[in-house]
Amino acid sequence: MIEPDLSVDICGVRLRNPTVLASGILGLSEDLLVRVGEAGAGAVVTKSCGLKPRAGYRNPVIADWGAGLINAVGLSNPGVDATADEIKIARRTLKPQGVAIIASIFAESIWDFGVVAEKISRAEPDMIEVNISCPNVENEFGQFFCATPYVAAQVTRRVKQSTQVPIIVKLSPNEANIAEIARAVVDAGADAISAINTLGPGMVIDVESRAPVISNRIGGISGPAIHPIAVRCVNDIAREVNVPIIGIGGNATARDAIEMIIAGAHAVGIGSAVYSGGFGVFAEVTRGMSEYMQRHQFTRLEDFRGRVMDIQPVGTKRSEWSEAESKNASSSSSPQVVRE
Repeated sequence: MIEPDLSVDICGVRLRNPTVLASGILGLSEDLLVRVGEAGAGAVVTKSCGLKPRAGYRNPVIADWGAGLINAVGLSNPGVDATADEIKIARRTLKPQGVAIIASIFAESIWDFGVVAEKISRAEPDMIEVNISCPNVENEFGQFFCATPYVAAQVTRRVKQSTQVPIIVKLSPNEANIAEIARAVVDAGADAISAINTLGPGMVIDVESRAPVISNRIGGISGPAIHPIAVRCVNDIAREVNVPIIGIGGNATARDAIEMIIAGAHAVGIGSAVYSGGFGVFAEVTRGMSEYMQRHQFTRLEDFRGRVMDIQPVGTKRSEWSEAESKNASSSSSPQVVRE
């Protein structure tokens, strides 16, 4: 049997496989980026960097609550100049291996987004991820940049005017209509979308001490618990715009990644699973996806990307299914659907 081709094109950049280290789960050092690339990831995303160094919140900033993680790191980073230096060093090792580097940026104003984008571009990342889920200090109410289509589009235009590097705009699941935001940023020049950022904010309390488990009291929720929400968001976006999507949110297994591709994603971001399972998750997910494709006789990811089938009509007899589909259904680890 022909080995399936798991490579994917994102904004003209060829990834050897669709697994991507999501931003924020690891530190910034080039050593960590290289280790993830050598572990099998198709691309790595840096921790988000801003115009100036930022300390972030005091520890503890992240905790495992059982069904995922809660975190409030506070966008700690050494600043764009230091981040650019780390990217330059990492490129020397990762580029020959075919591992793409995506630089994640944030800013406190629309103007500064352009300044950070221009500075990080000098390090020659393959793509830039624009994190618009941070507060807009130009707005007296502290509104997030992703809160309205208009502001999200303004940020996108500013970044697009400041760099020749393809840009990926990262969207939040907290907005009422994520597809509408996606349409606005694509119309403003976004080359791709990544979705979703963490959900929330949420709060977890230690019942013995009666204190919040992280220092900021509230934080973003990630991990397996938000995966169905992420899948829905990716599918909503895929139905609205025709640009590559990196699907992020609770991807821990090959099944999770496959579900994202079926929903419409081109690549899958893996974050919390690295925290809990280590770097081996990238090779494990890729291997499982290859096995799935062989079982279904898919040769490329395009063969099943966005192919969300209509639900089986009520009253359809199991005998009406094909023998092959029946066999696959019985052996699948997919959730069982219960109908009234």
